[in-house]
Amino acid sequence: MVEEINQQQIEPDNKSKESKDSIKTLRKTFKQRVDRVADRVKEQKRVLKAIRSQLENLPCTVPEVAAATAIPTDMVLWYIAAMKKYGQIAEQEKDDGYYRYSLQGEHHVSN
Repeated sequence: MVEEINQQQIEPDNKSKESKDSIKTLRKTFKQRVDRVADRVKEQKRVLKAIRSQLENLPCTVPEVAAATAIPTDMVLWYIAAMKKYGQIAEQEKDDGYYRYSLQGEHHVSN
């Protein structure tokens, strides 16, 4: 009995080989998807870092942030809206029809 168990551990049957091949195929398939998601996360972090660094020193409007970071205005607006929703930034005074935004919490610099 012990010899049978040891023999099975040493010599995998065809089923386990097929399973291993299936797993390898799935890993290859999902690797592409995981890589795409990882690239997207890196880009989001880069954009957020650029926006935060722009807002660190003084409150800015969306067009000012877009011009300073070379990020499209619509994308900056999207990130600013999300950051505002989650309490990371706050609206300040209006300037020529645009709100100025500043960082909240430990990153907030008052005028």
